[in-house]
This record gives sequence, structure tokens and C-alpha cells, in this order.
Amino acid sequence: MYKIIVHLFYAITLFMEKSFYSIFITFFKVGTMLLGGGYVILPLLTSELVDKKKWITSDELCEFYALSSSLPGIIAANTAIFTGRKLLGTKGALAAIIGVTLPAFLAIILFASVLTEIVHYKSVQNIFWGVGIGVIVLLYFAVKEMWTKCLTDRFSTIVYTVCLLLSLFTKISPAIIIIMTIIFSILYTKMNKKEAGND
Repeated sequence: MYKIIVHLFYAITLFMEKSFYSIFITFFKVGTMLLGGGYVILPLLTSELVDKKKWITSDELCEFYALSSSLPGIIAANTAIFTGRKLLGTKGALAAIIGVTLPAFLAIILFASVLTEIVHYKSVQNIFWGVGIGVIVLLYFAVKEMWTKCLTDRFSTIVYTVCLLLSLFTKISPAIIIIMTIIFSILYTKMNKKEAGND
């Protein structure tokens, strides 16, 4: 009995360490639940990496997510690369990107041909309806997480409001709005540093 407990404790400890295998397994688990795409990865990673394993802080994860959303490419893949690199350098980034993309690849290979045949069944449509509701809930948690971490002062609130109004009432491309926001934020930060230095 003692040996079983020791081996079990060793296995749990090994899993909790930031090894290539543990990072791969963690992101593979997250990848299997990415039914709504990259936008729902934030609450999933928060649950796995921040709450359960304590590998990374919530603020760091939100920064990686925000940066990934601003860059070209798949949000989930970008976030996985940034987070994995933070955890274990290049090896961690490789483990994370393989882990998060492998479930989707396997699902496409295994189920794509089958789904085209059964998608018209009522029970399958009900499953997709349930998945859609779950995705909405995850998106809500992602927005809630980003809202509490990003809107921390008057400047960020003003920038958010301006971006929202530009998106809703103008035909300016979201990419242009993001680029303008990045440039404006950099200039604002530099001005604050200069003022702090003068003081």
C-alpha cells in the first residue's frame, strides 16, 4: 500500500512539473474543448494553468491572449506558443502548439466524412445546438476575464469606448483600429515615462 501511495505521489508530481509531456497533455486537453475556436481558449487556459497548476498568472495569460488576438494567425495557436514559451522556452512552445492543434487535426481526419452523412439527423443538430450554447458561455467568461484585467484606469476605458464606437458606427477595418490603438498606446506610455522622468 505504501509503495502505491509513493508511486501515485511521484506520478502527480511529475505531471505537475513543467515538462514537455505535461505541457503537451495540458494543451491537448484544452484543444479537445476548443469547440468555439480560439476565442474560448482564455477561460480554458485560466482553469488549467492558473487555477489548477499555478504555472502562470492570470495577468500574464491575459497579456498573451491580447497579443495573440492582435497578430495574424489562429488565436489559439498564437496563445499556445506564447504561453508554452513562457513555461519551458522553445520546447514548451513546441509542446503547446502540437498539443492544442492535434485534437482538431484528428477530429477532421476521423469525423469529417462521417459528419457530412449524419449532420441532417435531428439528434446531431441538437448536439450542435448544445455546443453553440456552451460556446456562448465560454465567450462570456473570456470577455469577463479580459474586461477585469484590461479596463483598469480611465485611459484604457476611453480607448475601449473609442474603439467600440469606431467599430459600431464606422466602416474602418478592425485591423486598422487595432494598429491605431497599439501606436497610440505606445506614444501614451512614452509620454508618461518622460513626465515621470522630469518629475
